[in-house]
Amino acid sequence: MMKKFLSLVLVSVIGGAVTLASYKFFFDKSPENQNSIVTGLSPQIVQTKYVSNNMTGLPTDVVEFTDAAEKTIHTVVHVKNTAVDNNPVNPLLEFLYGFGGNQNREIVGSGSGVIISPDGYIITNNHVVENATKISITLNDNREFDAKLIGTDPKTDIALIKIEAGKDLTFITFGDSDNTKVGEWVLAVGNPYNLNSTVTAGIISAKARDLGNDPRKSIQSFIQTDAAVNPGNSGGALVNIRGELIGINTAITSQTGSYVGYSFAVPSNIARKVIEDLMEFGGVQRGILGVTGREVNNELVKELGLNETEGFFIDDVEPNSGASKAGLKKGDVIIKLDNIKISKFADLSGYLNAKRPYDEVNVSVDRSGEIKDFKVKLTKNELIRYNLYGIELKNMSAEEAKKRNLKQGVVVSRVNRADLIKYGGVEEGYVITSINGVKVNTVEDVSKIIEAKSDDQPILLDMLNKSGGIEKIRFFGR
Repeated sequence: MMKKFLSLVLVSVIGGAVTLASYKFFFDKSPENQNSIVTGLSPQIVQTKYVSNNMTGLPTDVVEFTDAAEKTIHTVVHVKNTAVDNNPVNPLLEFLYGFGGNQNREIVGSGSGVIISPDGYIITNNHVVENATKISITLNDNREFDAKLIGTDPKTDIALIKIEAGKDLTFITFGDSDNTKVGEWVLAVGNPYNLNSTVTAGIISAKARDLGNDPRKSIQSFIQTDAAVNPGNSGGALVNIRGELIGINTAITSQTGSYVGYSFAVPSNIARKVIEDLMEFGGVQRGILGVTGREVNNELVKELGLNETEGFFIDDVEPNSGASKAGLKKGDVIIKLDNIKISKFADLSGYLNAKRPYDEVNVSVDRSGEIKDFKVKLTKNELIRYNLYGIELKNMSAEEAKKRNLKQGVVVSRVNRADLIKYGGVEEGYVITSINGVKVNTVEDVSKIIEAKSDDQPILLDMLNKSGGIEKIRFFGR
């Protein structure tokens, strides 16, 4: 019995020794046991980057927003607009209850503005102060002042106001909006929902963005950004990371009324030129090139066999304009203004909106495959042409007026909407005699009527057709 027990112990010891030897040979690959395989090799060391909790390891090229935010919040103000809403009296309520409605109800709106001079000049949006009976300003340090309206320009939605608060106000520095780039970091600073001194960050999503056919915004060329902008931000600052003003926040595109990822600002070069005109002349001085046309697109390239796939195609050159005198011709494609690339109409109009009458502009065109440069002096009459919801209008020339036995008139030079041609019967060559019952003789008259009408008011055009008959056309602008 004892012999069997000793035999089992011996077998167990031998088995354990064999197992341990096998493990060392087959599985343990440490150098001391595998000298013939790993002799001369050292472990590979991989350097890693890490950031400590106190953020001292941040790379030096990380974008820093705090300086720009600190500079800007002291220049952005809260604008309150008090207006009077004249509600019509309801005769039935007045007869039954002796009260027919509140005829003079005060409405208070709010927005933002930006101090642009140490003596209290402030830039904001026209729609922030429109129809105001009183404008109140609250500074970032909570001081309050009444503001005086200096001037407005509804076409660019820019207004200039002023407060009397001494001569040492913190003010913003203008940047060059033409030199901004898509993808560049920006900050939007304003007072959304009455939340003072709110700063949001984003990038420039697009430049020279056109928001549609509304003639009250047709001359604008917006900077698009994804920095959050909400009601109350209107009139506030869009700045670069140096704290320079590159735009005035003006609009959002939304089905809810709140920010959904798209906001738009009037470029600083346009805004600055407008306020300088308001201060110096009391109104905006606009220089025009003297051409009409359309954006180059794929269809136009195929139709006309153009060499350029971008640019502005000239359909017509206004007689006696700067463009005509310089030598521009129908069929030219404008590709640059002063070395600024022109890809679409908004690029063209946006650049020209920062210019004045008699300024000279270098115009580069593609003429049948040859690049030509012209120096064009802009002319003063900015209302030779006008876009009325897709109907291009022009002042009637003296020759045309004599031929039609008219003193003056507004002529349809082009119809860009198929529905107005098909269903409205509007044709090139028709003469508009009145809009909503108001007589018009020039496109300036048209501009004043359209700017004064409400958004939901329809338009009734009285027009002379080519046979001299009167046609009435009613449509809603959209």
